Amino acid sequence: MKPTIVLVGRPNVGKSTLFNRLTKTRDALVHDLPGLTRDRHYGHGRVGGKPYLLVDTGGFEPVADTGILAEMARQTLQAVDEGDAVIFLVDGRTGVTAQDKIIADRLRRLGRPVFLAVNKTEGMASDVAISEFHELALGRPYAVSSAHGEGVSGLMELVLETFAVEPEDSSVQDHPKIAIVGRPNVGKSTLVNTMVGEERVIAFDEPGTTRDSIYVDFERAGRKYTLIDTAGVRRKGRVIEAIEKFSVVKTLQAIEDANVAVLVLDATQDIADQDAHLAGFVLEAGRALVVAINKWDDTDDYRREQVKRELARKLDFLTFAKFHYISALKGSGIAGLLKSIDEAYRAAMARLPTPKLTQVLQEAVARHNPARVGQFRPKPKYAHQGGMNPPIIVIHGNHVDHMPGAYQRYLENIFREAFHLQGTPLRVEFRVSANPFEARQPKAPLAKGDIHKALRQRRQRNKRYGG
Repeated sequence: MKPTIVLVGRPNVGKSTLFNRLTKTRDALVHDLPGLTRDRHYGHGRVGGKPYLLVDTGGFEPVADTGILAEMARQTLQAVDEGDAVIFLVDGRTGVTAQDKIIADRLRRLGRPVFLAVNKTEGMASDVAISEFHELALGRPYAVSSAHGEGVSGLMELVLETFAVEPEDSSVQDHPKIAIVGRPNVGKSTLVNTMVGEERVIAFDEPGTTRDSIYVDFERAGRKYTLIDTAGVRRKGRVIEAIEKFSVVKTLQAIEDANVAVLVLDATQDIADQDAHLAGFVLEAGRALVVAINKWDDTDDYRREQVKRELARKLDFLTFAKFHYISALKGSGIAGLLKSIDEAYRAAMARLPTPKLTQVLQEAVARHNPARVGQFRPKPKYAHQGGMNPPIIVIHGNHVDHMPGAYQRYLENIFREAFHLQGTPLRVEFRVSANPFEARQPKAPLAKGDIHKALRQRRQRNKRYGG
């Protein structure tokens, strides 16, 4: 297996910047704000022939007893327990702090190999930059710059030198990526933890706890999944802080990256316009969708009927999606939710054979012809698949570029029913068949003298052959 390397340190020392450099991504949010990262964030890196798994953690506050800081510290300690080695990052410009000493003492007692990296040392003499960090008693400090990459490769070579080279898995991903999306505080992180079966992400009774998109791999009933816990998306006018704007962008990117999106709603709150907007974005992105109405156990019969009426009124355009009433905290309804996720993924990635598509199209046209548009009636001839996730069906024929919208929806419903495409948007595109005579250039008109010449030649032929 790949060795797991955990990045640890107090807030704002550059862990996420180092994570992005080592993974060659921009997956971790980076901003000049302490405590931005809160959950464990996993990524893949490689030095020479050695691949490894890298874990970015939140700012380590080992003295916190309660609140969000205590949850962040617990997540960090859990990551260290799972890791094979730890990179303890400190700030070379700030120097040794009391908190650095507490963290160093805690790491020594955990019994993991620890490498002390002194960050932000660009432009400084390395010997001077690392001198005072010897007092942390974690071995030799290494001067690095996460932002500029100075000393990073050398540090990783030292970290990985005791690990054997493992071949990388080059197999193509064949399991669904599932983005858990919704407004703040609707229970997205609780749902992720329930589906995974452990406290994988911080679930806290405070809106905006999750700031980044956290990818979580897990296996259930022998099937692999990747869950993406995302930040809550509020109405645009209420998004003020720069961090929250970055979080919203990360959420929208996670939807694009996913195969299936689970839209989580709160049954104890009204179905807001923002829920419909978020569902509309999923639809525009072409991603399969399942709707989970959470906290269903906290509502009475009257409230449940009210929620169902609001769903029918505000989310009536999601006719292809399945709705599930669940309790993420108690785990009720999760099995049915996963079943619908599997069905939506299969539908989104379905392969549609051309002969079957054409047969279904011809049967649909025979049953109900498209209406005449102007002088012409559209004549669909054959169909083939143009893409997956979402499924795209391309229909060729005469004048199909003028196909009425109602007939297009009729064909979508026919294809969806014939191929069991429940849970995914379906796109039908029309392409006009090429006219074989259109490419021929028209002959230039004959001049007046040429016309007389042609007539004389015709009269001479007729006289010669008795015409």
